[in-house]
Amino acid sequence: MRVAFLLTQDRGGPVDVTVRLATALQASTEVRVFGPKPARDAHLIDHQEISVPRKGDLKASREARAAIKAWRPDVVHAQDRRSGLVCAGLSDIPVVHTYHGVPDDVSEQWFRAARPPRPSMYTMTVLAADALVARRVARTIVPAPAMDKFLRERLRVPAQRITHIDNCVTIGDAEPPTTPVRRLLFVGLLTERKGLPILLEALRGALPRDVTLTVAGDGPLRAKCEELARGLPVEFLGFRADVPELIGKHDALVLPSTMEQQPLVIAEAMAAGKPVVATDTGGVADMLDVPGTALRLAAPDNPASLAKQLRALFADPDPAVTGRLLAKNARERFSSEVCAQHHLELYRELS
Repeated sequence: MRVAFLLTQDRGGPVDVTVRLATALQASTEVRVFGPKPARDAHLIDHQEISVPRKGDLKASREARAAIKAWRPDVVHAQDRRSGLVCAGLSDIPVVHTYHGVPDDVSEQWFRAARPPRPSMYTMTVLAADALVARRVARTIVPAPAMDKFLRERLRVPAQRITHIDNCVTIGDAEPPTTPVRRLLFVGLLTERKGLPILLEALRGALPRDVTLTVAGDGPLRAKCEELARGLPVEFLGFRADVPELIGKHDALVLPSTMEQQPLVIAEAMAAGKPVVATDTGGVADMLDVPGTALRLAAPDNPASLAKQLRALFADPDPAVTGRLLAKNARERFSSEVCAQHHLELYRELS
């Protein structure tokens, strides 16, 4: 079997998932990734450079489809929103599209129950296009059950055209913290949606003297966040390609996003045996609700709620108990091998 992956970006969650999935599938399947060269671990995959720089670029879309068809794959897997639009134009090859998340101005309230604030007209148009793509491709994969419900109930995508498969991460040795949590890590783009300003506000009311925060990521809010962090023990690293290593060097992860689906960095932290404080958004609770662990979920966009969960984390005398259980769950659920097997079963069904 030949499987072609299409990407239109060089970094971010969809890219990381694609590289890990393609690497795991190579043991039993011929795989090629089409798109920009991934910023992380490109050496692990068979890659063919193509570019679709923007939506609506018809010439680039035609060239991308032609390059994929020339390789003669049995299945094409589009791994981001723009690639889904491109691959919806392939009529003679089964297409799978992973729906990694809704546009940035979709709030948790509107996502879950259609409560205000309502997204912009542009975002409503994007969601309408998402619904059309999901009806045209052979199958849409969703990593989180919450997104399955959203597609079925809000975008009216037929249930038989949706398949739930968890994201995958590299599983290394678990290193649970051996002392109370004092070294926090945030990983993500510095955008409003990732909630770093909320975390910085929460820390001012919940920070013991010996706690530090490391921020791995870059983006348009960096200058604002650096100003908000003035006087706090916060280190900004910028974009990093060594996220698993950074997780291993810290005691716990904190992810204060206002909207997520199934964040890779949470699965990576779980695999490393690190406790997680996060906001109750998208599929986060589904990931972290592991029997026997301390489930530390804050309300989105609520510094006081986040501060409460952070104080509980800092006060835990034995966070390794939670860490070990999270690591066991991650090995069973989020490993590349498990993910690859589920995808391979779907590809065989469709080809």
